[in-house]
Order: sequence, then C-alpha cells, then structure tokens
Amino acid sequence: METLAKWDVRIDCAKRTVHLTAPDGQKMEVSATEPSGCLHQMEAKPTEGIRVVCEYPDVFPEELPGMPPDREVEFLIELLPGTAPIAKRQYRVAPKEQELIKENIDELLGKGFIRPSSSPWAFPVLFLDKKDGSRRMYVDYRALNDVTIKNKYPLPRIDDLFDQLQGACVFSKIDLRSGYHQMKIRPSDIPKTAFITRFGLYEYTVMSFGLTNAPAYFMNLMNKVFMEYLDKFVVVFIDDILIYSKTEEEHEEHLRLVLQKLREHKLYAKLSKCEFWLDQVPFLGHIVSKGVIMVDPSKISSVMDWKVPEVVKEVRGFLGLAGYYRRFIESFSRIAKPMTSLPEKGVPFIWTKETQAAFDELKKRLTTAPVLTLPDLTKSFIVYCDASKEEFESLNLGFVHHTTVATFEAEPTLEQEIRNHQKTDEKIQEIQEQIKLGKAPHFREDEQGTVWYKNRICVPDVDSIKKLILSEAHDTAYSIHPDSTKMYHDLKETVVWNEEESMAEYVAVCDTSQRVKVEHQRPAGLLQPLKIPEWKWEEISMDFIVGLPRTQKGYNSIWVVVDRLTKVAHFIPVNTTYSGARWSDGKNKSDSRGHVEGVCYTVRNSWDKSPPYGEFSYNNGYQAGPKKSPFEALYGRRCRAPLFWNKTGEKQVFGPDLIGDAEQQIKMVRENLRVARSGRKSYADVRRRDLTFKVDDFVYLKVSPMRGIWRFNMKGKLAPRYIGPFKIVERKGEAAYKLELPSNLSGIHNVFHVSQLKKCLRVPEEQAPLEGLDVQEDLTYTEHPVKILETSERVTRNRRVKMCRV
Repeated sequence: METLAKWDVRIDCAKRTVHLTAPDGQKMEVSATEPSGCLHQMEAKPTEGIRVVCEYPDVFPEELPGMPPDREVEFLIELLPGTAPIAKRQYRVAPKEQELIKENIDELLGKGFIRPSSSPWAFPVLFLDKKDGSRRMYVDYRALNDVTIKNKYPLPRIDDLFDQLQGACVFSKIDLRSGYHQMKIRPSDIPKTAFITRFGLYEYTVMSFGLTNAPAYFMNLMNKVFMEYLDKFVVVFIDDILIYSKTEEEHEEHLRLVLQKLREHKLYAKLSKCEFWLDQVPFLGHIVSKGVIMVDPSKISSVMDWKVPEVVKEVRGFLGLAGYYRRFIESFSRIAKPMTSLPEKGVPFIWTKETQAAFDELKKRLTTAPVLTLPDLTKSFIVYCDASKEEFESLNLGFVHHTTVATFEAEPTLEQEIRNHQKTDEKIQEIQEQIKLGKAPHFREDEQGTVWYKNRICVPDVDSIKKLILSEAHDTAYSIHPDSTKMYHDLKETVVWNEEESMAEYVAVCDTSQRVKVEHQRPAGLLQPLKIPEWKWEEISMDFIVGLPRTQKGYNSIWVVVDRLTKVAHFIPVNTTYSGARWSDGKNKSDSRGHVEGVCYTVRNSWDKSPPYGEFSYNNGYQAGPKKSPFEALYGRRCRAPLFWNKTGEKQVFGPDLIGDAEQQIKMVRENLRVARSGRKSYADVRRRDLTFKVDDFVYLKVSPMRGIWRFNMKGKLAPRYIGPFKIVERKGEAAYKLELPSNLSGIHNVFHVSQLKKCLRVPEEQAPLEGLDVQEDLTYTEHPVKILETSERVTRNRRVKMCRV
C-alpha cells in the first residue's frame, strides 16, 4: 500500500490502463493487451500431485497436437436424394469479430483442422458466448442440416445413466478438449462443410460444431472406446466422462483404466475442466454424491430468470428446460397442463391466470426440488406410474429408499396375519386340537400352521382382519364396489365367512356406493296436498310460458295466473328478461293443458292477440277437480257461448238469488276438490314411501346430469347421482329439510324435498369433493366430452349422418 501511494498509482478499469507518477515527477502509462482467454481461469493445471493422473500427462496437453488419427468411426454427411449444393452469403460482423475470425482461421489452419476450399457449398460464420466469457466461432449449418439424413444412433437417457451410480462414493469427471475436433470427416464430405468469410472460403477436415449428426457419431465413437467399462464404473455422454467407484482403491484402478484407454486411442482431455477424487460431482446439470442426486442450482438459474413467454416458441423453450428436471417435480404433467396445451395446433395463444399459475409453480418447484435417492438395482422394485384421465406420464418415478422398501416388504401378508391371529382365536384352537385327534375330517392344517376348511381359509374373529378382507373385496380397483350379496358369494369360495350382515353393513356405509349407485326402491316422500282455499281468488298460482317469438309489441312470454279454488285462469302477454323456471310451481302446466300453446301456434308472429281466445276456451272447459268448468265454479252459472246462447237465461245472469247460489256452488266445489285431492293422495302414496330424518343427520343430495351433447364423458353408472354428505339443520313442514351447504353451493336454495335426499349411514370425516361438477340452481350439471375417440358415418335412405364417439 505504501508503494502504491509513493508512485501515486491510478487505475482506469474502463480504459484498462494504469497511471503511475514517479517521486521525481516522471509520469508513465501502462495499457493492458486484449486477453486471449478468461483472466480468472488458468488454461491448464499441472498434473503433479494428482494421484494416477500424474502418470498420464500426455492425455492432458495444453493444445491438441494436430490432426486426429484414423479411427473406427468416421464422420459422414449423407444428403437427401436430389440435393443441390447450397451457398449462403456471409453475415455482417463487427470489426473486432473480424479480428477473432482471422485469429481462429490462422489457429485452425496451423493445426490442419481446416484448409482453403473451392467447394460449391458455403455457409456463414457466427459467434457463440462460452461459459468462461470467451467467444467461439462456429458455422451456421442450419441449411445443411435441413437436407442431411439424420443419424438415428441413440444418445443415452440421462435418468438411465444416473441409475448406474447407486453405491458410488468416489467420482472423477473428464471433459475432452475440443472433442469434435478429434474425429475426422470422410474426405468426400469435407467440401460440404465449407464456410465463407471475408478472408476466403475454407472447409473442415475434422468434425465441426453445429452439424446435426455430430453428437450421434461422437457418441458412437465413445461407446466403442469404453464399451467394456460402461455400466460398470464409467458413464459417457458425448464428450463427458464420469468415473465412479465404491472405494478409493477401486477408483484408483478404474481411473487408471480410463486414462489408459484415452492414451491408446489418442483422445485428449482439458485438465482445467476435469475434476478428480471427489465425493460430490456436478454432471449433466445435476449434483451427484453418495447414493443421492439433486438439481444443480447453477443450472436452474436460467429457469428462474425466464420471463413470461409471449409466443409459442418461448413456451416450448421453457417446457423443454423445465422438463429436463421433471423427475424432481411430482405430477409434472398435471402442473404443466395449462402450458402444454398452448403449443397445440389450432389453439390460440392466450396467457391466462391458470397458465401463469402453472408457470410460477414450476419455477417454485425447481427451487425446492427434493433430493432423490439412487436405486439399488440389486433389489426388487415397486413401480409407480402417474396416470390420469387426460394424460399418462410414461416415467414420472420417485424411487423409494430401500430402507423403507425393506420395511414394507417385511410387513406380514394377509395370510400371515390370519395365521398369527388364528393362534389366539379360541374356536380355531379347538379345531386345531380336533385335527390332531382326527375328529375334523373337512379341516386341515398346512405346513405353516394355517387352518383351512377344505380349500377355504378360516378367518379369526378379529375386526382388523375382517375389515381388511372387506376392503379388498369391495374398495379395490379389482372389485369396483359390488353389492353385499355378490361379495358374500365371492368370499365364501376363498374364506370361511358366516357374517353376511357385516358385509351388508359395510356396503351400506360405503361413500362411493351411496353416491353413485341407483336406489331400487320407491321414491321417498308421501304426497302432501295443499290446503283448499275458503273463497274465490283467495290464493293464486302463477307460471310463465317463455321462449315465444317476439311480437311487434315486444312480447315474448305469457304470464299464467290461476285461481286455486275455481281453477279460473288469465293469460297475459308480457316481456320477460329472466327465466321463468324459478317461478314455476309445477301445477299450472297441467291445468292449462296446452291451451295457450295450441292457440298461439296457429298465429305465430301475432300470437299476442290469441291469449283471450285460449283463456275463453280453457275457462269454459270441464275440470275434473271441481267437476264443472272454471267459469261456472267462479260465477255459479254457465257462460253464454255463441253456439249455446239460449241455454243461459236472463234470470241466471241477473236473478236475485245469485249470491246465495254462488255460496252454495263454492261449498260444492270445495267438497269436490276435497274428494279429488283424497283420491290423488291415495293413488300417489301407493307408489311412494314415507321417509323422515332428524336434525343433525347427514344426508346426500341428489343431482342430475344434463346432456350438453349427444354423448358425454361420464355417462350412466359413472355419473355421480349424489353429492355431499350435508348436515340437516332444520325441518321445514312434513317433507322438506334445510341443509348446511358449503360456500361453493351458495347459489342454491338450501331447502329440499325429501325425495332429493338420501341418508348417510356413516358419520362423515369430511365432505366429499364435487369432482369438478358445476351444480346449477335446479340441481343439474352439464357434462361435456374430453376427446373425440372415433368418427363414423351412418347412411340412411335419404341422408348421411355423421357420428362420433367421445
């Protein structure tokens, strides 16, 4: 520090200069030259002091010694038939880049990797930023790659490579120096690699970066070189070599064998990129250590810094990068589904909230990715495949740690549990004694001590065993919730079981069976007739006939008002802006009997002039309830009709006894309605059953699937018939109950008729999910198809009908 102050040192980082002032006043300036590489990294490390590696200094030269030898694998460029030579113009580059091109050309010419060319082919030059900050010149071979026949030699799956590392504790990683330049090109294909620059046309004599089949050919070479060591202690991916061993003694031998192979085949490595004798090594974007594998944090930074995609290409790029680590993200397909649907053909690019949520969730999962345990390939496996209705992940596995698997496998099987509990069951102990005495001819005891009745195992009186058997026979995917009778007949062939009532009880309280299966019994709820009104127009009922064509006056519906005592109706044209479904009481449609619709149909565009005629016809027609026409029930006399004008005299219209006769008529009407009501109730109750609940009971609520199209996803027995269960909070009248509904059903009125309810026979631990159903106010939901599976065409006499299966 004193020397710097003495010489008054001033450093200008921007201009890369150092200014010094001597004690005698003399000034000096030192300028830095342009570095050929990265300043903070040495080009090579000495091999001295690295065990085994120090024996092979020739494998780690500072530069490639020259042209590679003739090898077993030679790089070929095979073109599609009829391909003509392609010549592209050179790209414009900056002056500094021209200098770099000149330096690269001189260096490659000196090594013999390129040569001047007179080829009809020509491709431009680009630059690529390297990790160490320097820039690599490469040729834009995209046009050549488009007409090249692709080599199908496989690159190894990354997850398969890592599966080989279980048990390894010591690692070494070797990276070849300019690996592609260590393989020759077939002489006849050399002109196809020609690249154009300001300094002339040149062509590669060794394999160049950017050629489509380069990884496949180099992978083929490396597999041939290390074939005898692969999956034993060597993993190779193109020009990256990983040596793994269980002990240091083994690793010394393995490392020496690999280096010897490299020496024999004259393959050279870059010492500055190699790492030896590690207990944890970064490899192919992962961190590998003893028995575990994790995401390399330095590699996922690009994922975390990824901006919100604006085009499909950016979405594909993000999914490709994130998908590289999909084995670390449980349910990757489900999370990424909103994004994977964007690149589909015909789907518009719309970035929704769901897509943003998926984008953020994937980035979050990567930052908190778990550590995976490498599998022990010498042990047995339980394989889990993540499958769903819309997608199937062929490989989304989380390998279970074998200490846990060993515990799982050590758990007794069902037969072992039955055998263990047979030893404590008094009845089975008596049977065993009788077997020994030869007094139980139909029973036997096998070598393990299990008691059988003929070919059926004897089940001890233990609740846990019975529950396990019932669950296997009813709840698994192989049983699919059969009824108790079927369960009994299936189980009696394999076990000795005499408790059919317990099976019926188990099935009765099964949540899935209660919500999905059909009830084979009469509908619940006896008919509860309304009270008969005391006088005319004391009570009315209403209905709306909607969906009519709009008339010139703006009417599109008819308001129907009916007197409940006399059944007199008025039909009033109106204009409605809401659905009449929530106003309908289910009675007026049967009373009007289509009179309004029939009259309006004859005059469709001016139907608002027709309701008075329909009203007249309906009010003068005979009604079974009051046993007379509504007009006569209301006024106590027949209406004067054009055809029967003389049948109604003046006295009947204006007589002094009109009021008294009207009261007498009302009594007769009420009596007739009472008799008719009693008959309807008797007729209806024969086909129904009485059903009551208590407050605090839990019940299921009936829903109905509506067909949005001809066929839909969940049809018939697969469609849920009940949702819930829900708690009863209050009884309303004789046949209705108020339920405690969740917030997502807040738009539905919470009072329901008993016919819409079914008792839950168990105390629910939690409410079952609605399975994505959008339940409407009328307790219906519409189902839509997920995918069209097949199309066909049916030919009739007059036309062709297109059909599809979804």
